Amino acid sequence: MKSTPNPIVSISRRAAARLRQGHVWVYRSDLTGSDSAGPGSLVSVADERRNLVGTALYSSSSEIALRMISSHAVGASEFASLIRERIAKAVELRHKLVRDSNAYRLVFSEADFLPGLIVDRYNDLVSLQVLTQAMDADSARAAVVGALKELVEPTSIVERVETRIRELEHLPERQDALLFGMKTDTVIAMNGVQFKYSALAGQKTGAFLDQRENYAAAARYAHGRALDGFCYQGGFALHLARRCESVTAVDSSRPALEVAEENERLNHSAHGGREIEWIEANAFDLLKDQSTAGEQYDTIVLDPPAFAKSRRSLATALRGYKELNLRALKMLRPGGVLVTCSCSYHVGESDFLEMLRSAAADARRSPRVLEKRGQSQDHPVLLTIPETSYLKCLIVQV
Repeated sequence: MKSTPNPIVSISRRAAARLRQGHVWVYRSDLTGSDSAGPGSLVSVADERRNLVGTALYSSSSEIALRMISSHAVGASEFASLIRERIAKAVELRHKLVRDSNAYRLVFSEADFLPGLIVDRYNDLVSLQVLTQAMDADSARAAVVGALKELVEPTSIVERVETRIRELEHLPERQDALLFGMKTDTVIAMNGVQFKYSALAGQKTGAFLDQRENYAAAARYAHGRALDGFCYQGGFALHLARRCESVTAVDSSRPALEVAEENERLNHSAHGGREIEWIEANAFDLLKDQSTAGEQYDTIVLDPPAFAKSRRSLATALRGYKELNLRALKMLRPGGVLVTCSCSYHVGESDFLEMLRSAAADARRSPRVLEKRGQSQDHPVLLTIPETSYLKCLIVQV
């Protein structure tokens, strides 16, 4: 194999075949040899015959030991320019795909060939997350921030920290922080609906952008009396309010509901002055109580947090999804619409469909599938990397 300045890591035949089929991960169990690669280093990956498979980012702690960045040799001196080039292509793709929104995902990790980097745009603010040792290196961070300043021209750049991921990657502690600029608050628009955004508050990088296109789809079918379970800051509820006679929105987080109420005030005139009823409650308990009381709706949205964090919790997760959907199906009037979602990667589309079939049978309802949807287009799905597809959204009519 032609010599390169990078440490060489050898992998099994099985791993090499997986990479040649288009995946980009190599698990630690598939490493067969290493030239003492350091945490987060660029490494040259060799197969069992010592042929170059490509260049990868090495993690000394994760079970995903290698994340490929190229099928060619890439040296440390070239990495910064590669980061800029990939961010430029990601930004160009969003300019082609995104409509009616100034808030969307700019970089989606492996799906944009930048493993361990998440970047979201919120109007004039940019929020990023660093999830791997390699992307946490000072040189990589500088390249990312420099490229974003040049290509996106944001007012501010903020880093949101995922503490659990940093612990798993054996990275030093960090706090959410401004990396550039001074501004941390703005107003964003999705599908003509306005939302307050605070870069240093909320979950993930601050909002659920992967549902943006599903918000609009749900609104197309919504009618009558609506219920939004797990409403967070009002994404679905505010879209439903433009079409429905009344909307009840439920979440267990008081801070999230307070933001949702502020968002409602931003959009008050757009939905005819109709007020949304915001309820602080556990959605499981509320659906159970309302179902028992015989409450009925014309539109119900279920967008719970991920129930299956691992494959081991799949059975438990499916029971939770079934309970929610069973109660929702029972509460829908004839002709009613259910928008039901799962953001658990480990719950596959076939699992989710079978769960809904079972719930429908128990509820003695016959749902008609109106749409099968996934995450917004700014969260690209690569066919060769199944893990890039995680969000399921079914819209059915009973």
